[in-house]
Amino acid sequence: MPPRKRAAAAAGQGELLSVSSTKEIQDILWKAADKLRGSMDAAQYKEFVLGLVFLKYVSDAFTERREELAADPELAQIPEHRRAAFLEEKDEYTEKNVFWVPPTARWDYISENAASAEGGVGKLLDEAMDEVMKANKTLTGVLPKIFNRDNVDQKRLKELVDLISDARFTGHGDRPAQDVLGETYEYFLERFARAEGKRAGEFYTPASVVRLIVEVLEPYEGRVYDPACGSGGMFVQSGKFVAKRRGKDHTHDIAVYGQEANERTWRLAKMNLAIHGMDPKGVGDRWADTFADDKLPDLKADFVMANPPFNMSDWARKSDDRRWRYGVPPQSNANYAWLQHIVSKLGDRGSAGVVLSNGSMSSKQSGEGEIRAAMVEADLVSCMIALPGNLFRTTAIPACLWFLTKDKGPQGTKALEDRRSRVLFIDARAMGTMVDRTERILTEEDLEKISDTYHAWRGTKSAKGTGLSYEDVPGYCYSATLEEVEKHDYVLTPGRYVGAAEVEEDPDAEPVGERIARLTKELFEQLDESARLDAVVREQLGKIGG
Repeated sequence: MPPRKRAAAAAGQGELLSVSSTKEIQDILWKAADKLRGSMDAAQYKEFVLGLVFLKYVSDAFTERREELAADPELAQIPEHRRAAFLEEKDEYTEKNVFWVPPTARWDYISENAASAEGGVGKLLDEAMDEVMKANKTLTGVLPKIFNRDNVDQKRLKELVDLISDARFTGHGDRPAQDVLGETYEYFLERFARAEGKRAGEFYTPASVVRLIVEVLEPYEGRVYDPACGSGGMFVQSGKFVAKRRGKDHTHDIAVYGQEANERTWRLAKMNLAIHGMDPKGVGDRWADTFADDKLPDLKADFVMANPPFNMSDWARKSDDRRWRYGVPPQSNANYAWLQHIVSKLGDRGSAGVVLSNGSMSSKQSGEGEIRAAMVEADLVSCMIALPGNLFRTTAIPACLWFLTKDKGPQGTKALEDRRSRVLFIDARAMGTMVDRTERILTEEDLEKISDTYHAWRGTKSAKGTGLSYEDVPGYCYSATLEEVEKHDYVLTPGRYVGAAEVEEDPDAEPVGERIARLTKELFEQLDESARLDAVVREQLGKIGG
């Protein structure tokens, strides 16, 4: 049932009741949640707020499913004394991928008992988190039980519970609570990333960069893998891509697999997947370091998407690791360890999109140049994209995208363009729009232009369907042969290949020779006038001195 309205108990609550857009709800909830920060550690605070949003989500999704069951005409055929029991049958929820929520963990129970609960609202919430985890094995150890600690202001926590209770996560047209709460979860992740700055890199990749990777790879179906999955943004965007292009009924055409080394970030990923209706089992039952403890040693993925830590020097390196097919990466930098790990996970026709620092395209230190050359000669590099600056709040290091593939051929019935022994270079450094003084985003037009360029070059179904064809554009894109790349000593910086943009000449423009003559004449006239004025000034100063 929809949460009942109550008198405003906190600042902003009356305002919340009067708004209906998801964005307005998000802004108000953020302001309210921000009041709770107090002495709380930033990472704990993130887990704290997102845990509350997740609990509201599972409860709302449970309520929606319960209302569906109650409205089913077949229910009327069940004896009245059995109807209540039918609505409490766990299988009726789990078979629809809805988490089972025990009675005392449901949001209406929490909301109604927040003020009077023995031990306070924090204890009530910790117990609710525990009950939900016990009832759903995939959430074991995932939800935070941190609400009853000394550094949590219980009065403000009660106010936040009231606000979330009255937030209209349901009733947004035909949009289910899952969609609205999913957007709210993503909104909070982005806000936390802005607040934490450089420390946010471990859990958040800018949305426009994630979208670009997904739009280029087009993961319609198959296994999607991320070896440094953070909070699961690549997976969520892949699901959105499928839903937009083929409908929500097809979102389960992809299966996601990931690994995350940070415990708190792993928890965020599990919750993020669950809140978007994706299987949280995909990121494993425990956090782990991808290099030291590969949890998916036999996985062969159709798509790999990753934004691993740039230039990582503190990593678990073993020189005899079977993943280093193209050369042993140096201890001082894990960039080529990530690339080779990703290649090892690709299926026979798998493709990957990887965010790395610009240095990865040209570095020759500690054998990296030889590894890059070996990967190019193995025809693994499909496309290199130089990104504009300021896309990442988490680092000032310029970034690029590597697109790798195991098969550049036509691939049978896919009838792709044969791009064996060629590499596409795209220079997107001049693209993007500054949204504030320090942050740039890639616009819809930018994303479409870049992804269309790649699809036209590769001859994908989406390109053929819209009549796209590829051609080199000076200053923007160039399709190079492996021989050309070799001549550049296997440096993969797009600027080396795309050249300078052509400047269209104005037919009405003044001829260069005439322009030089005119400007020269004007310069001499100005010099003569300067000399005349200099003489006048000297003369006047002389009169004053006399």
